[in-house]
Amino acid sequence: MAKEMSKTEEMRKLFADKTLDVEQMEDVAGGSYDESADDSCFLNVLLQGHPAQPDRHGSEKLAISYKSVNEPRYEEIKKAWAVCGVDVMIQDEDYVGNFYSINGTKVTRQMAMNHAMKVMGKKLKKSDWYWS
Repeated sequence: MAKEMSKTEEMRKLFADKTLDVEQMEDVAGGSYDESADDSCFLNVLLQGHPAQPDRHGSEKLAISYKSVNEPRYEEIKKAWAVCGVDVMIQDEDYVGNFYSINGTKVTRQMAMNHAMKVMGKKLKKSDWYWS
């Protein structure tokens, strides 16, 4: 046990200066069917009453393996983001991550959400749109 602890401590010391901040972590961990499902929920509430308001898609609907089946759902989410001034590239085959940009500049998902709320003139808390 002591040997394992010292090994753990060695690893902690080795990677101590390699820790990621929240923004970097989001870039690494970003992108999953759940993230796109959350995007659809967020945009559904944010764009309520707007013609680009997307449906709320669960991750099960988005996890269907054939891109041709998913395309309309992802296009709906992308169009909703575009109304808010955010471009999103959704990765759905290898699902490396979603990439968000504003005026050609890559931003984090949280920055994209903040921008969308500002554009739409609404401030939402997660509890307003995330119904688990």
